[in-house]
Order: sequence, then C-alpha cells, then structure tokens
Amino acid sequence: MNKIVDWVAKSYFKNQFEKYKRTASNPTIFQLEILLSLLQKAANTSFGQQHNFAAIRNYTDFCSQIPIRDYEDFLPYIEQMLVGNQNILWPKVNHFSRSSGTSSGRSKYLPVSSESLATSHVQTGKHYLASYLNLYPDSRFFYGKGIVLTGNYYENHKEGDAEIADVSMLLYAHTDSWIGFFKSVPMHVAVLEDWEEKLARIAEAAIPQNITNISGVPSWMLLLLRKVLEITGKKSIAEVWPDLTLITHGGVDFLPYKLQFESIIQKKITYRNVYNSSEGFFAFQEDEEDVLTFDFSNQIFYELENSKSGVVLLPLESKIGERYTLIVTTNSGLWRYRMGDQIEVLNTTPFRFKLVGRITLCINVAGEELIQANTDMALAICCEQMGCAATEYTVAPFFFENEKIACHQWAIEFEHPPSDISQFETKLDEILCTLNSDYAAKRTKDLALSCLTVFKIRKGTFIKWLAQNNRLGVQAKVPRLRADDSVLNEIRSIIAS
Repeated sequence: MNKIVDWVAKSYFKNQFEKYKRTASNPTIFQLEILLSLLQKAANTSFGQQHNFAAIRNYTDFCSQIPIRDYEDFLPYIEQMLVGNQNILWPKVNHFSRSSGTSSGRSKYLPVSSESLATSHVQTGKHYLASYLNLYPDSRFFYGKGIVLTGNYYENHKEGDAEIADVSMLLYAHTDSWIGFFKSVPMHVAVLEDWEEKLARIAEAAIPQNITNISGVPSWMLLLLRKVLEITGKKSIAEVWPDLTLITHGGVDFLPYKLQFESIIQKKITYRNVYNSSEGFFAFQEDEEDVLTFDFSNQIFYELENSKSGVVLLPLESKIGERYTLIVTTNSGLWRYRMGDQIEVLNTTPFRFKLVGRITLCINVAGEELIQANTDMALAICCEQMGCAATEYTVAPFFFENEKIACHQWAIEFEHPPSDISQFETKLDEILCTLNSDYAAKRTKDLALSCLTVFKIRKGTFIKWLAQNNRLGVQAKVPRLRADDSVLNEIRSIIAS
C-alpha cells in the first residue's frame, strides 16, 4: 500500500515541479501577467474604483496610481471588511489571519481570500514539496505522516461572521481534502487553545504513527520533540520515528537551533527553510544551499524597495549584495503592501535571496546598525565554538549614567549554558565585530560602545513573557532586537517574581 501511495504522490508532484520550473524560467513575464489579472479581478471593488484600476495598462501606470502602503494605511478598509462588508479591497473575503508575531506587539488582522489560500499558500506549498522531491526522489516522505504545528482560532468581536485564525490554522482547515490523509494531528487536537495541553496531545497522537516530516517555528518544534522524548523515555527522536526525513522551518533564522535539533534527533535528515506569512507563502529553499527563491507563479506580485535609496524595482532589476524591503500585491486585496521584512539579494538569475530581519528590528544607538542577521549568526557561531546551546534571546541597548557610552545587553535562555559567561561575552563581541564593520568601528577603544553584556535567564522565561503579552502560539516569536529596553525590563520582572 505504501509503495502505491508513494508512486501516485510522487507522480503528482513531479508534474507540479515541471509547472513551477516553466514559470521560474521567465518570471518577469509571468509576474506582469499576474499583476494585470489581479487588477482586472478587483477593478469593481471600492479600492479599485478609487484608484481607477480599469485605466491601468502597465506597470508604470500601476506605480503612478497606487502608492506603497503600510498596514495602518489599509486599516480603514480592513475595519470595513471585518464587520462583513464585501468588495472593499477584494471582491470577497471571509477569512482573516491574526498576526501577533509582529515587532510592534500589536495584532494585525490581514484579509485572506479563498483564492489566496488555494494559490498563494497551498499551491506554493506544493511547489516547495515538489522541489524537495526533485532533489530527493527516494525520500520516504509519503510512507508516513506529518506534523504541522498550527496556531489558533480567535473570536470575532466585530459584527461580521468572518473566520479569524492564525494563517497556519486556516491552511490546516482549508487544504485539499486528500492532504488530510498525510496529517497525523486530528482537528480536535489542532484547535486546542491551551498550548501546554496542545503540545502534549499532539505528541500523544503522533508517537504511535510513522512520522516522516515536521513543520513549524523552530522553538516550538523543539518543545514538541522534548515532550515526545519525555513521554516515550527514548534518548533520541530517531528511536521514536526512524523514517523522519524532513524538517521544514520558518519564522526565524534556523542556525541558532540547528545543533539542538541534531542533538535531539540523532540521525541525518534534511532541513528546509520557507518564507511563509499571513500575507502569503512567498518563497522557499529550492536546493541544498540555505537561500530562498520567490514562487513567481503564486498570484502574488513582488516589488523591492531599496533600503537606502528608496528606489522601487522588480526583483530581477535588483542588485546583488544590496538590501531591500519586500512589497507585495496579493489576491486578498493588499496593494503594494510594505511587508517590513528586509532581504539581501544574493543572485538575480536565478533569483536568490536571504532574509536579514525586520526593518524595525535594528539597534543603532551609536551608528552600529546591528540587525538580526548579525545577532543570529554571531550567537550560533559563539555557541558552537564554546560548546553550549541557546534556545531564545533578545537584545536591547543600555546607556551608562553619562549617556555618552552605551552597550548592548543580551538576555539569553540557554539549553546548555557556557561554563564561563565572561568568556562567552568576549567571544560573542569579537564575532559581532567580524560580522558587522560598523559595530567593530564603534567598539574601537570603547569610544562609542562598550563590550556587550549577557545575563542568563532560566528556562521557560520567554514562554512566560509570550503568555504575559497574549502572544502564546506557534506563530508567536520573541523580538530579537529592540531599540528600547521595554522587553528586557519585562523579562527582569518575570525573573524577579
């Protein structure tokens, strides 16, 4: 039976891969076709009439008639949609994704149309899996089932009857029916609101099954895997699920977590990176190198805004080595929406990039321009060199009494702490200097920045912080960098209580 299922599924995904590659061979043409199609479908919406979509004939018209917007600019339209009004940004929207993992801490309610679920989320998921199977044709992926760590449903406090949930839950509930054959977690468990109970019930449901793949945010997957070992009494995940072959991760940089996964799983498996958000499933890792590529066929139109000059370009017009803010136009009614995610272009033919963090997640108190990509990489290298492992962290500036000299304070939750925290601080500071020349310059002779400081916090503290801020869930993430010390102060309060 497994062989038949494997053959049928792989034949289907081979066809999906061929379709995906045809689009990838000439993305600009497909992208412009998608743009015109989106404009045509939304021409009679309130937004489409306000911006005269019917008169837009090309990309130049599009840029001149529709300005780039942030979430706050769309909020008046979204408020109308939440109470049940249709044909506002998109002809029909019955779902909203609540995003609570934003750097501001405020929840966003983002429209998710049925078309978006099918073409911008599920379809790109199929293209991602097809690219994986193309690289690993002998994978035993379909010989078992998968675990997807989903978010929650939320009550709609507005007058409308729209469905509000984390996007992962919307996808779990609305994917193709045949995909349900490969799910290990029943819906009545997936919808549980209590996260401690939910993880335990997921583990209990999955342990007796042959799990071949797991998807989710790294920190939550680690919690699940530790719960599995606790329940079974096994020393490794390989003993529980010998056919586990693929870990799909996203949401945060995986590098700080990789050693912990390898230690817990204790077998060679494949790790793959994806860029999936409430607004759409944008990109995934197509080959062995841990870089991302856009899915240019998923009914999303992509633009890039140069982080320094503000010039807006199509992806293939960008320059290698430069950083850009992602702007998307979607089939849920987000028109030239500034995501707030910053990418660095690594190649244009084929297009490849890496995420370097949120544009709001940066510390620049002395001109050091420290970004999340720097801190993620530095922490991973430092832990590897010093034989320790960190699970979560956050960084904020600290000003000394004269307020002329500052330093960066790191709060780190270790799975295995370093034996000498002072040596760890020195090593971490040195690594940051090699990764960020601006940071190195400001650290010279302690003229503008002093050496960073680290304080260890007990396990579970960041989970308590997420719960305290009503952000507990598999899509919730700890803010890595803050320009102020508000998060650090809240962490200290938790420790003191």
